[in-house]
Amino acid sequence: MTSLFTPLELPNGRVLPNRFMLAPMTNKQSHEDGTLSDEELHWLTMRAKGGFGATMTCAANVQANGKGWSGELGVYEDAQLPGLQRLAEGIQAHESLALVQIFHGGCRAPAELIGQHPVAPSDHAETGARALRLDEVIQLRDDFIAAAVRCQRAGFDGVELHGAHNYILCQFLSTEYNRRTDAYGGSAENRSRLLREVIAGIRQACGNEFIVGVRLSPEGFGLAFAEMLTLSESLMREAGIDFLDISLWDCFGSPKDPDFQHKRLIDWYAELPRYGVPLGVAGKLRTPADIQQAMATGVDFVLLGRAAIIHHDFPARMQADELFEPRSLPVSRATLAEEGLSPTFVDYMGRWEGFVEG
Repeated sequence: MTSLFTPLELPNGRVLPNRFMLAPMTNKQSHEDGTLSDEELHWLTMRAKGGFGATMTCAANVQANGKGWSGELGVYEDAQLPGLQRLAEGIQAHESLALVQIFHGGCRAPAELIGQHPVAPSDHAETGARALRLDEVIQLRDDFIAAAVRCQRAGFDGVELHGAHNYILCQFLSTEYNRRTDAYGGSAENRSRLLREVIAGIRQACGNEFIVGVRLSPEGFGLAFAEMLTLSESLMREAGIDFLDISLWDCFGSPKDPDFQHKRLIDWYAELPRYGVPLGVAGKLRTPADIQQAMATGVDFVLLGRAAIIHHDFPARMQADELFEPRSLPVSRATLAEEGLSPTFVDYMGRWEGFVEG
C-alpha cells in the first residue's frame, strides 16, 4: 500500500502526488465545436478532487477531420483555448496534474460527422478512408505538435499521445492498416516514425518540464505482440517520454498470441527494462484488491476507468480504507448523476452491458 500513496517522480522532474491516474475516457460531453462544456468540467474536476494524482481528459482531436465521435473535446484551434484554460485550472486547484490525451481518429472518424471521407495511413475500403499523402502526414505530425503547444499555453502539465485502440497513431504502427511504401511504412522502424517524430517535436517545442506520455495497445488491430513489446522498451529507452501507459483491457488476462500465453499481459510489460520511465497499466482494475495485485507485479502506477466512474473519489476511499467495497454493478442513473455524469454520459455508459440499471 505504501507505493500507491507515495509520490512518483517522472524523468523530467515533475512529480505525481500518488500512483493513481484517471484513464482517458470517452464521455461525449463537449460541445460539437470541440469546446469544453460545464458538464465535462464538472466530471473531470470531481476526479481531481477525489484524489487522483493525475487527471487526464478524454481523447481530444488535433485536426477537425480527426473527430471520432459526437461531443468530443478539441485541441485543434485557438477558439478552444478558454475552455482548456478553465479545465487545467480546475484540475490543478485540487493538486492533481492536468493532462490532455491528444489523438486523431483516422479511419475511425465517421464520414457523416466530419463531412468528408476519413483519412488513414493507407486506403481502407471498409470505412472508405483514403491514404494520406506524404505532405499530409507531415501536416498531421505538425498538428499533433501544435496541439501540445496549445495545451501548454492553456496551462496543462502535459499530454498523452493516443497510440492505442486503432486510432491514427496506432494505425501507422499496424501492418494491417499501414501498407505505405515510403518512410512511414514497411519496417517496424518506419511504422513508428510518425509517433517518434511527434514525441521529438513536442519535446523541442514545449521543453523538458512539459510531460509527454504515450498510450499503446499490446496487440490486435494488426499489431504483433512481440513487436509492441520491443517498441515499448525502445520508447522507454530512447524516445524521451515521461511515462508509458499500456491499455491492456484485462491486466490479468493472457495475450492472444499463442507464443506468449504462458504469462499474463501485465507480467510481460512489468518485466520490461524501463530506463527510469514509469510504466502504468489499465484494464479491469475495479477493486482495491485488483489494484494491489497489479502493483505487486512492479508496475509504477495504475489508470482507472470504470472504477473512477462509479467512485469519483476512489483514491481517497482506498487511502482511508484499503479494503473498501466499491459499488456493485449495475448502478442507477441517479448514482451516476451524483458521481458527476451528465445524462449524455450516462446514456453512453448504457452501451456497456450490465453497467447502468434499466
